Amino acid sequence: MQNASTTTKSMLPNTHTLSVLVENKPGVLTRVAALFARRGYNISSLAVGPTEHPEISRITVAVDVDEQPLEQITKQLNKLVNVLKIVQLEPRQTVVRELVLVKVKADSSTRTSVLEIVQMFRAKVVDASSDAVTIEATGAEDKLRALLGMLEPFGIREIVKSGAVAISRGGRSITDRTLLS
Repeated sequence: MQNASTTTKSMLPNTHTLSVLVENKPGVLTRVAALFARRGYNISSLAVGPTEHPEISRITVAVDVDEQPLEQITKQLNKLVNVLKIVQLEPRQTVVRELVLVKVKADSSTRTSVLEIVQMFRAKVVDASSDAVTIEATGAEDKLRALLGMLEPFGIREIVKSGAVAISRGGRSITDRTLLS
């Protein structure tokens, strides 16, 4: 017999990361995002940019859904005219990174402590003023969360965070030759 916490946990949706190759044309991102919205699923992270092929863009989308709805979403995405390929990225076989810019209060009495934290997380200062520093950090979500947690006591003035970008480990590429023929 399962206890209540096990049952609840198994019923919660899981975060899945999809890599979607699309034609680099106006309106494609809108159609992809609208598909998720029409079905009532919230996109937790979204990043889009060109690939090594200028006519193809890559959308990395993280969504919190169970397996069954994810399969339906994938089938619907495949029906969109400008969608070329969809790959569900497996967490253990994927490198995932995010970027964060964070503006932190740092006067003469706290600046040294803030800079030590920056060094510890291999982040870098990209702007400084007499009362604040702006820090750039990249990494996995948990690393960035830990950095922000350590900076919080100093006073975070502003945060800007990118969506996750993800790529499969190893030598294979999602944009193989068969895609372009």
